[in-house]
Amino acid sequence: MSVEQGAGRDAGVDGINQGDGWDYPRPHLLEVSPQAADIDGLDHTNNAVYVQWCERVAWSHSEHLGLSLQDYRQLDRAMAIRQGVYDYLLPSFQGERLWLGTWLTAGDGKLAMERRFQLRRASDGQTLMRGRWDLVCIEISTGRPRRMPPAFVQVYQAAVVTAGA
Repeated sequence: MSVEQGAGRDAGVDGINQGDGWDYPRPHLLEVSPQAADIDGLDHTNNAVYVQWCERVAWSHSEHLGLSLQDYRQLDRAMAIRQGVYDYLLPSFQGERLWLGTWLTAGDGKLAMERRFQLRRASDGQTLMRGRWDLVCIEISTGRPRRMPPAFVQVYQAAVVTAGA
């Protein structure tokens, strides 16, 4: 089964399977392909585009787990990025077929979570980028840190994976 560009799903597609080359098991995947507008002066994908893709796959994963932006607004809570770290390992180029995987890799069930990313080239499985977000639960109306609501704990804690699990 192929995945349309931009559609998130769990791993196991087109030769990039869930156990081969991924940093963690069962990634939630988003297929992406750099377009002309994504290419910078060095003729490869601008690093800022990777950050945008990470946001897209994170929302896709959250929605897949059952929590949407609408749920966030109704609960007056959100998981906000406290810190984002990206390791750009290899370039990507216009038209290349890429898979971006994401996982929740830690969470205290109270205030904080960690999300990881891995971008791989479909043709050879090479890892092009790894990223990490440290997330904190905030009250949307005030922007202040607040304890995760029960819905966040139930959904997100159940999705946390560890390497080799």
